[in-house]
Amino acid sequence: MTRSAAERPDVVVVGSASRDLTTDDPRGWRLGGAVSYGSLTLARMGLRVLALIGGDALVADAHELDLLRGAGVDVHIVRLDRSPVFENLEGPSGRIQTAMESGEPLPPDAVPAAARSAATWLLAPVADELPDGWADCPPPDALVALGWQGLLRDLAPGSTVLRRPPRPSRFLERASIVGVSRDDLPPDITPESLVSWLRPGSTLIVTDGPRGGERLIEGGGGRPQRDRYAAVPGVLDVDPTGAGDVFLATYLAARRGRAADDPDAGDLALAAAAASLVVERPGLDGVPSLTELADRLERTPRRLPD
Repeated sequence: MTRSAAERPDVVVVGSASRDLTTDDPRGWRLGGAVSYGSLTLARMGLRVLALIGGDALVADAHELDLLRGAGVDVHIVRLDRSPVFENLEGPSGRIQTAMESGEPLPPDAVPAAARSAATWLLAPVADELPDGWADCPPPDALVALGWQGLLRDLAPGSTVLRRPPRPSRFLERASIVGVSRDDLPPDITPESLVSWLRPGSTLIVTDGPRGGERLIEGGGGRPQRDRYAAVPGVLDVDPTGAGDVFLATYLAARRGRAADDPDAGDLALAAAAASLVVERPGLDGVPSLTELADRLERTPRRLPD
């Protein structure tokens, strides 16, 4: 299902899709990337989504794109010669990720006319593919969420992905909501030290898997407002890929329409429930419907953060 090119979407999602190597798909890979998980999540939350997806010829023909279109996502493919390709190995100490291919930058001038005035944006990089110019694409009054971890990766083809130390950037200055995994931050970096890089009123969410996570809101006074949330336990743990992406997209959907200084703990609980569901099935098949999400929330007892 594709909407008219003149119809303004509720949300624009931007990033390159990745091909994640796997042995349980005849292609030897499945479609991944924060742009894929984020756009499908937002569409299943009932929003009109335009997804600007960078990808090579294999990505452009991936059957998973029909899953997005079937959910109502208006898919725009920006053809690239190379897409990111990852091998993800889960071990006792966490994920070891190898970049088989690092991909290439996604040009900011690829934004279609219908998207330029959208009120909500999700910048969803997976392999540091968004040049700084993307920070200027959303309108000045737009609500902008950033999946920061996709910018914190150093990739060289055939080598283990290395974590890039966080630093101030135009993306952090522009974003209203920033999401990042604790695993993507150096152990000696505290979330409080990062909030000062955000503009006043912006939100930083640091997810920490089964330990829950925390939300910090930059109040402009040097001491952020801080609250923790508990993880929602899942039934199965099949594939952790996309959990952080689904969390951020769900939080963004819940956060739309409210002032930045009006945080709601229910938004965190909703996002945590969505993240608990996506890990129970492989790949994009795990992105929950609203019915599944409501059922998980109803069956989950309220828990205090660890």
